[in-house]
Amino acid sequence: MKAHIIQYFQTLEHHPMQRMVILVIGLLIFWILEGAIPLIPLHYKKNKWHHAGINLLFTLIHLLIHTALAIVIIELSDWCVANGFGLVYWLHLGIVGTIIISFLTLDFFGGWLVHITQHKITFLWRFHIIHHADTNVDVTTGLRHHPVESVLRGLFFFLGILASGAPMYAVMIFQTILVADTAFTHANLNLPGWLDKGMSYIFVSPNMHKVHHHWQQPFTDSNYGAILSIWDRMLGTFKKLAPSQIKYGLDKYYPGQADENFMQLLKYPFQKNK
Repeated sequence: MKAHIIQYFQTLEHHPMQRMVILVIGLLIFWILEGAIPLIPLHYKKNKWHHAGINLLFTLIHLLIHTALAIVIIELSDWCVANGFGLVYWLHLGIVGTIIISFLTLDFFGGWLVHITQHKITFLWRFHIIHHADTNVDVTTGLRHHPVESVLRGLFFFLGILASGAPMYAVMIFQTILVADTAFTHANLNLPGWLDKGMSYIFVSPNMHKVHHHWQQPFTDSNYGAILSIWDRMLGTFKKLAPSQIKYGLDKYYPGQADENFMQLLKYPFQKNK
């Protein structure tokens, strides 16, 4: 059974339609749940479908870019395997250890480190603004990334593969969990307080991530983690804020009324007067 699971994830990158199905199922599940138990009332410019359409256009572009980057991901992972390069080989780990170390390393590089880098470097922040400009954070916000940001995230993911030496099955286990988790943490979902708080000691919970989308700093510059919250807790970037106090969007940089203007969002980072 374990061998079949490993084999499935080892070849999953070669089956983009299966990966698409996983993404769509995750979005649908949390779309339904956030409609049934919403965290806060959202006020869409037109309606939820129009808002979703804008964000899913960015998601489609993100997936196309990732499909192209997958060629490099496979080559890097195979090179690490062939040359015994990376933590999983230097530490002589078995399958379980390989999955754990790969997961931790990929989450650090592809989650926390790339995210804080985008907040600290002005040029990169201009592209990341597109994600934060959404004034109605819901399940569709998760993959709302400017195409340039999608490429940057890919580059940091490459670093994570090189550092860990992650074989493809470990890469795809991480990416599959990441896709589902991204939908979960962005969903406008009202979990019991005790559950959300308890989860946040190890994992990024929905309420924890919503703090990152609060319109004012320093809350915007906190809670950078993707799946695991341990990086924020260990590195001093963890913050708390009650959901009732959260307001989405940005207090500067990008006009809130334009958060559903697809072409303006694409062009914004390149406009010199911004």
